[in-house]
Formats: sequence, C-alpha cells, structure tokens
Amino acid sequence: MNISAIKSIYVYEMARFFRTLAQSFLSPVLSTCLYFVVFGTAIGSRIDTVDGVSYGAFIVPGLIMLSVMTQSTSNASFGIYFPKFIGTIYELLSAPVNFLEIVIGYVGAAATKSMFIGLVILATSFFFVDITIQHPFAMIAFLTLTCLSFSLLGFIIGIWAGNFEQLQLIPLLVITPLVFLGGSFYSISMLPPIWQTITLFNPVVYLISGFRWSFFGEADVDVTISLIAIGGFTLLCMAVIWWIFKTGYKIRS
Repeated sequence: MNISAIKSIYVYEMARFFRTLAQSFLSPVLSTCLYFVVFGTAIGSRIDTVDGVSYGAFIVPGLIMLSVMTQSTSNASFGIYFPKFIGTIYELLSAPVNFLEIVIGYVGAAATKSMFIGLVILATSFFFVDITIQHPFAMIAFLTLTCLSFSLLGFIIGIWAGNFEQLQLIPLLVITPLVFLGGSFYSISMLPPIWQTITLFNPVVYLISGFRWSFFGEADVDVTISLIAIGGFTLLCMAVIWWIFKTGYKIRS
C-alpha cells in the first residue's frame, strides 16, 4: 500500500475544500438554517409531534442526510472529474499507484468533507431545537457509511460524466428527489397504505430511517434492514469502481 500516494491525494483534495470554504461549507449550513426556519417554524407550528418527537427535532436527521448525500456525491464526482477534464489523470494512472489507493485518496477526502459538514449541521440544529441522541455510536456509524457509500457513488459519476452538466445531473435529478421522497420531512407511516408500499422501493428510505432511529429510537424500517441496505449499496459501488479500473471505462481513452 502506497501510503504517500494516498496522503498526497487526500491532502490535495482537503486543501481544495478549504480554499473554497464559502461554497463548500457555508452554503449547506445556511441552506439548513433556512430549512429550519421554513419547515421547523412555519410547518412545525402546525404539526405537534411525529412518532412522539417534536417536528423540529424530527426533521434534523433528514436534513443531515440531505446535505451529506448531496455533498458526498458532488465532492467525490468533481474531485475525480477535474483531473480527467484537464488530463492530469493520465499522469496519475501512469504513476506507481494502484486503483485502490486512488479510490481511498479521493473517496476518503470526499467522505471526510461531507462528514464534517454533517456534524456542523448537527451542531447548528442544537440552536433551533432540543435533541437527544439515544444511540450516538450508531449515529456515527450510519453517518460514516452514508458518507462513504455516496462518495463512492460520486466517484463513479465523476468517471462517467462527459461534461460539467452531466456531473450535476444525478445529484440534482435523482438523489435530491429521492431524499425528499424518502421520509426526510415526514414519517412514511403518515402516508396512505399504497404509498407506504411504493416508498419502500426508494433505497434512501432505509438510510434515513436507520439514521433517525439512532436519534430517537423510532424507525419506519427495521434498523437491521437499514444496515444491510447501506452495506449492500457500498459493496455494489465498490464492485462498479473495480470494474471501471479493470476495463478502463472512460479513463484510458
């Protein structure tokens, strides 16, 4: 394992994060504050509790997941797409660095950025609502797995994308709608039976449900199923990345 190569990629990506701190950090935090104002105050004043939890506190896990999923995907996709765009990826591929070290460097940096943002959003939420985290270790585990899995997905998108428009296509048109429809701001038990069944085909439901369970001990889906779902998604993304480097898909031509 070439630790120096991993460290070089990781440090470079983290440095880029701090150079664009306003865009990378302040933007999602301010957006979350607006969500609290709109959903927590305007809508929350009309909804007493959801599953025994105040509505303002209930939406906190969903808001964190919304930011973490989109930020993980965007950071990882841009991180690998930019060297491909300017041609420096060929220098990286010709260096004595294997694909696993490349993935660890880029994905590790993207996951670290999104986890940092997620924890800051969690800290910000304490200024708006009272929250008690019943299972803190499970919360960190779910947050880490989500950051890792969606950073792997972002890495795949960055390899696949042929231009900057395609780079934003999946996060904007797929991930964000799935998060909104995955129980971020409501419990799926509030839906009619037919829509509850349809919603269970949304993979994001299992991530948000498991993450919310770590806060309040209540979940729409069994927490074991949530862990299996996120573990399976992570393994699937790793398998796709292995295939990309094995075949040279969009990185050797």
